Amino acid sequence: MAKFIRKRVTNVRNDIFSGVTVALALVPEAVAFAFVAGVDPLVGLYAAFMVGLITAVFGGRPGMISGATGALAVVMVTLVAKGNAMGNPDENLGLYYLFATVILMGIIQVLAGVLKLGKFVRLIPHPVMMGFVNGLAIVIFISQLGMFKKTVEGNKIWLQGNQLYIMIGLVALTMLIMWGLPKIKQAQKLPEALIAIIVVSTIAILANLDVATVGSFIKDGGGEGLKGGLPILHLETFSKIPFTWESITFILPYALILAAIGLIESLMTLNLIDDLTETRGNGNKECVAQGSANIITGLFGGMGGCAMIGQSIINIKGGGRGRLSGIVAALMLLFFIVFGSSYIEQVPIAALVGVMFMVVIGTFAWSSFRIINKIPKTDLFVLVLVSALTVIFDLAIAVITGVIVSALVFSWENAKRIRARKTVRNDGTKVYEIWGPLFFGSIAAFNEKFDVKNDPESVEIDFIESRISDHSALEAVSNIVEKYQSAGKTIYLKHLSEECKQLLYKSNPKFKEIIINDIDDPRYHVVENPEAFN
Repeated sequence: MAKFIRKRVTNVRNDIFSGVTVALALVPEAVAFAFVAGVDPLVGLYAAFMVGLITAVFGGRPGMISGATGALAVVMVTLVAKGNAMGNPDENLGLYYLFATVILMGIIQVLAGVLKLGKFVRLIPHPVMMGFVNGLAIVIFISQLGMFKKTVEGNKIWLQGNQLYIMIGLVALTMLIMWGLPKIKQAQKLPEALIAIIVVSTIAILANLDVATVGSFIKDGGGEGLKGGLPILHLETFSKIPFTWESITFILPYALILAAIGLIESLMTLNLIDDLTETRGNGNKECVAQGSANIITGLFGGMGGCAMIGQSIINIKGGGRGRLSGIVAALMLLFFIVFGSSYIEQVPIAALVGVMFMVVIGTFAWSSFRIINKIPKTDLFVLVLVSALTVIFDLAIAVITGVIVSALVFSWENAKRIRARKTVRNDGTKVYEIWGPLFFGSIAAFNEKFDVKNDPESVEIDFIESRISDHSALEAVSNIVEKYQSAGKTIYLKHLSEECKQLLYKSNPKFKEIIINDIDDPRYHVVENPEAFN
């Protein structure tokens, strides 16, 4: 019992410390993503708070952090701009179109969870996962390089001289603390990210260093500051946005894209956290929680969100494992917005950049370099392709492309495995023993195995070592039978599954005369619409 209590106390302490660290890192990211989307910083901060809190309480993956993300923001910027152009510029209709789209996005995500579509994340191959992780690490790294710039007369220019050296020094110090603290036995249980932020902030404030802070970052982006109040219900969205076919056709494509990106990023992050913690989350439950969070966020004036891989890894590396870590992060973020804005605005951006650089190092799958010569070239191609597309475009395009390419490669490789062993019985019957999967990719090779013109009067096709997988395969079997019968020859089919037989019987009753029923007939289903032959 004492051991159980100690473990629980340790988990609570780790969750709290880790949650505070995540909240500090969430502030500049939420603000940055709001600027990317073309909305006020508070719209991003409120989204980070509401989405983070709801998913932490009801989500399918304890320890996973959700909030406003860049993957969604890059889609939202076009939505907001086009929305503003649809009405009076002073009305700021783009913001209200954004809120309406986020609500619809949430409804779509809830439906995906109810329909249990979260299980389809299992279809994502490992090379795609590695490519996603590597690409995302590169994206996070590139996004942090922007912090080494300053705004001069409305233009972003690279830091130079002492400002650059101080920035690099503080980033390096943050990384050194995070790297070295866990190596000290007495300090292994301390939250290294939080301590690094506090130490670097203290040095910057006491030494009065000329460095960018969270406050200056917000003001450079056009914001007035971090100070805000509690989120309020934005019912005027429904009066500002006309309920017309034009409005629906405008927001629906954006809602579908945002829902897809949000679910893919969340489910893949869930899988990654599963691997890191050696536990298993619930993808369908996460879909419902994410969708519900986005509906509420849209109603209360937030830009919506999904799982954040960078913040989630910060949380896991900091010892956060339970729902408490996400709850603490969300509540602390709200506390910063309402009460602690003056203190958070003094945190140097360099400290947060250092934390994110350590996240990049921890996120990137360095093992991918070691296995370059140990995996099939096609898998290596998919890994590199997904990494590149994640950087160039976005996560959804990268993952969907990776899955499609992997499926095509799989189909091509299996299409080459179809074989036919030919023997002739004493009675003159020629037997074709088919080996390998018969599906849309292998039917061309399957048809080449037969010599209808020169075969004897009696032919038997044995599928004991084969498997008819889809409608294309059934059509191929039906066509080869017709060719033999048109040539005036007798043909029999053997060792078909019960479902194959029923589908062939339904297509043509003549199959009842040529299919040999055997006690060794296999049992498997066909990826087939039973009405396909009607």
